[in-house]
Amino acid sequence: MGPVTHAGEGTDTAGSQRRTLTIAGGLMLGGFLLNVILTAALHPSGEENDHPAIFTEYADSSGWIAVHLGQFIGVLVTLGGLLVLYRVLRPVDGSALVARLAAAAAVATAAVWAVLQGLDGVGLKQAVDSWVGASGAEKQIRFANAETVRWLEWGFQSYFRILLGLTLALFGAAILSGRRIAGWLGWTALVAGVCSVVFGVDVGYSGLASGLQDVLGIAIFVLVLLFAVGVLVTGVRGRDQHHS
Repeated sequence: MGPVTHAGEGTDTAGSQRRTLTIAGGLMLGGFLLNVILTAALHPSGEENDHPAIFTEYADSSGWIAVHLGQFIGVLVTLGGLLVLYRVLRPVDGSALVARLAAAAAVATAAVWAVLQGLDGVGLKQAVDSWVGASGAEKQIRFANAETVRWLEWGFQSYFRILLGLTLALFGAAILSGRRIAGWLGWTALVAGVCSVVFGVDVGYSGLASGLQDVLGIAIFVLVLLFAVGVLVTGVRGRDQHHS
């Protein structure tokens, strides 16, 4: 049976759907890897909730703003891949509404991510630089200002993680209900989404470091990587089989 067509939404042939999956998987994987590489190789790390120590590291980072701009682009590319994936999922009766909700959640996630990166990548850097450069009574005031920015970052980080989790879970549900691509990809996205939501809630209570976040961070990394690669491989293999 060919794909179901809805008025106003156009028709995708099997070949165009495979190309769309390839593009979606490529964008998700590329953006994900860019963010991971920048975070692992160039972003200062340490005990995130030890503010005097971590603020000193941040102030010493000459590439802070550039790294966060790169992270901003990487996550937007990944979310763009999800929106491309929406083109494959949207025509199906069983998943149309869920797919639309997933796409809307992806857009909301991108908006929160932009605010978070502006706050962290620019605002926090200026605050910690001012603290390091201050002296006397002003130094304590500047430190309190930097902590206020940090706590705002906690809030946006928490809700970004929750929204990202909701986005992944909705895409997973759309895949499972639409059955256009392998069901295990839907379960992978769904579990990754649940992990991200729990991660975000924990940030609200524990800040940016906890044992639970360490475990969930690894799980989310593996699941999102598996999901992106799975979508890419599905598109590439489909195209290869089409041309063989």
